[in-house]
Amino acid sequence: MRVNPEGIVRSDLPWVLTQRRIVMTARRIDTCLLCRRKHVNEAGLCDVCMATLEDHEIALAEKWLRGTGP
Repeated sequence: MRVNPEGIVRSDLPWVLTQRRIVMTARRIDTCLLCRRKHVNEAGLCDVCMATLEDHEIALAEKWLRGTGP
């Protein structure tokens, strides 16, 4: 996983959403995993990035939104 000012590599997102430590860190520092914007949801993603997710990524993010985690 590459973390930089632009966030993680998009192709790594499905794996990252299965990693409790990484998602919890993004939530704790309130910074989007992908774009590094502030104000993230329970999946560690901002509203803008949530709107761009593909179906398989949405399924993983929704687990966090429901409170069940990875």
